[in-house]
Order: sequence, then C-alpha cells, then structure tokens
Amino acid sequence: MQGYKTIEDLGDLNGKVVMLRADLNVPMDENFHVTNTARIDRTVPTIRTLMAKGAKVVVISHFGRPEGKGDVKNSLSHVAPELEKSLGKKVVFVDDCIGEKVGQAISHMKADEILLLENLRYYNEEKKGDEAWAKELVKYADAYVSDAFSTAHRAHASMVAAPKLLPSAMGLLMAEEVNALTNGLNDPKRPLLAVVGGSKVSTKLDLLNNLVKKVDKLVIAGGMAHTFLKVQGAEGINEKNSLVQMDMLDTAREILKTASENNCEVLLPKDVVWAKEFAPYAEHKTVDLDNIPSDGTLLDVGEKTIAHINSKLDECKTVVWNGPLGAFELKQFDNATNLVAQHAAALTVEGKLTTVAGGGDTVSALANAGVADKFSYISTAGGAFLEWMEGKELPGVVIMKK
Repeated sequence: MQGYKTIEDLGDLNGKVVMLRADLNVPMDENFHVTNTARIDRTVPTIRTLMAKGAKVVVISHFGRPEGKGDVKNSLSHVAPELEKSLGKKVVFVDDCIGEKVGQAISHMKADEILLLENLRYYNEEKKGDEAWAKELVKYADAYVSDAFSTAHRAHASMVAAPKLLPSAMGLLMAEEVNALTNGLNDPKRPLLAVVGGSKVSTKLDLLNNLVKKVDKLVIAGGMAHTFLKVQGAEGINEKNSLVQMDMLDTAREILKTASENNCEVLLPKDVVWAKEFAPYAEHKTVDLDNIPSDGTLLDVGEKTIAHINSKLDECKTVVWNGPLGAFELKQFDNATNLVAQHAAALTVEGKLTTVAGGGDTVSALANAGVADKFSYISTAGGAFLEWMEGKELPGVVIMKK
C-alpha cells in the first residue's frame, strides 16, 4: 500500500492499546440476531494481526441510526456474541465508548480478550466530527487503526478527528479495499469496462459523468437505461411502461456526448424483457426495442443484450460493477444479471479478467448469481464504494496518506 500508512508503520505494539475503528453495522432480525456476519468476519484478520503483535485491541463502531441517544435496538451488545464466535476469543462489552468506565475496562483487559465499546452514534458529536469528543474517545489509546472503509466517505469524529490525535494506520480490510479499487478504476489493466445498473439516471449522475471519462466501455442497464434508450429513439419507451425520466433526456444526451469525446463505448440494451406487472410469475416476454408494448413494465434485458455484453467482456482486462442489469429480486428477471456475472466470473477464474464490484444490491445480485466467491474483489461498502467510483476523495482514506 504505497503512499498509505499501514499497521507495519506503527512499530512495536506490544502492550499498547490500539483503538480499531471497524464497521460492525450488520443486519439484524427483530430478535436481535445477526443475519449476515460478513462485515464481522472481514475485520477479524486485522484484530488477530494486532493481537499477535501483543496489542490490547479496543473495537469501536457505529450501528444503525440511534440519532444521538441510546436505545436497546441499536446497541452493539447484540453484535458482541457474533464477534466472539468469529474471532474465537473472549469479547468484553462496555456499555459506553467514552469515560472512566472505558478506562477501567482497558486497565483490566487480559491478553487473550478484546473490548467492544458501545455504539459511537449514541453521541451526536460522532456525526458532527467533534474534535473535543474525539479526544475523549481516544483518551486511553496509544494508537489508532481504521478498518471501516464503508464509512470512509463520512468525516465523522471516529474516522477523521481521532486518527489525527494518535499514530494511525489502515487495517488489513481497508488496505485491501483501497488496493482493489485503485487497481479497478484508478490504475487498471485495460481495456476497462464498467457495469452500472440502477433505477434512475438522477441517482447516479456523478458516477456516470466520472466513468465516461475513465473507462473504455460502459454498460448502462437497469431502469436508468430506459432514459438513454429514449434519447436514442426507442419509440416504444414511455413513462407508463418504463422508468424513463423525461426531465433527464438532455442530461443523458450530454453524458453520451462526453462518452464519445472520451472514446468511451456505451453499451445499451438491444432487447428488453417486458412483463405485464412487477410480480412473481407475471406474464412476460423478450421483445426488440421497436416492439415494446405500451403498457406493462420492463424488468430485464434479453438474450441479444446479454450476448453483446459478454462479447465485450471477452475483450477486456478489468471490470468494475455497480448495480444489477434487471429486477433480479424476482427469479424470472434475474437472467441477464446472472449470465453476465457468471461469464465475468469464469473469465476471472481463468485469469483473463480482474473483477471489482460493490454496492448493496450488487453484492446481493452476485450472491444470487452464485459468483460472490469468484470475483477478484467484492466490496461490502455502499456509499463509500459509490463515491470512490464517482471520483471523490474519501475523508477516511485521505487521512491515512503518509
């Protein structure tokens, strides 16, 4: 990780108290049981590395949206058992994240256990980036490590103010994320293809405007593709049967113009899957762009589009992916996402393609396609991944530069 501070830069950690900013904001059911442990599991290697160096590890994280006040629903106490299980070490939970209670718990720590502090967002000062509060947060620590790339787009106290106060470094997970995204978009092997799906052009304007200047080929799919198809003269597209945004037509034209000026080839659907309604087992069929029924809804792309995208994947060395190609949540409309993802995964396994993906829907779609373990890297970050792809600097990453 050239140019960034890593754990090795912290020197001797034996006996030192290291505050680890993790992202333990995991999904949980109504009985407070964690339903997906991915974020917990992915920060465990950093904890083990720090413990192996003799550090006393104190884990901090946000959870949910408690809006500056404590409540049972958003307590990290529910996460402690899962962290203990994944780590294989005793996890001691402290029901605050600042104050003497934290100091006392640290002083009583045993070598083979870690501390997990209460939800940072129980305090409004966290989201405000309050520096005085950050001093209280790190009061008993000797060093700071950040493993929360998914929160790196927020200038919160624990992400930006805290690391200014102590020797600081990236954890293994954050370093892995930054390295993967740098190789995927900032310094990729070319040709570079981006897949962007989503419902509306208006929600991904910054992303599209950045990508058309950086990538060689851009797949625009999902509902947002309907606006671009309308610009290109697909008469069958209307506001009743699609997600076309009539007020975004000029914007779409500008994006296509910028793409042309930057020699970026834009790949739009050649055929679409029409359905009578958005519902399981709804009547549906694949139609060409000039045969789209005036009613119903468009929920996927067809075989011609799939073949076209896959042929372009064969020409490329790197793929960055954000968003599904269709309404993959319903089985009859996950075909395009599955087949293109599976083709990209096969090329990755063969060593012909580097594949980097991220975003909540993307992670779910790739898992649905059965390829989550076959891509080069899948980011669990949502907003931070998207802002990186938009070309924005992330405060929590910038602070880790040497």
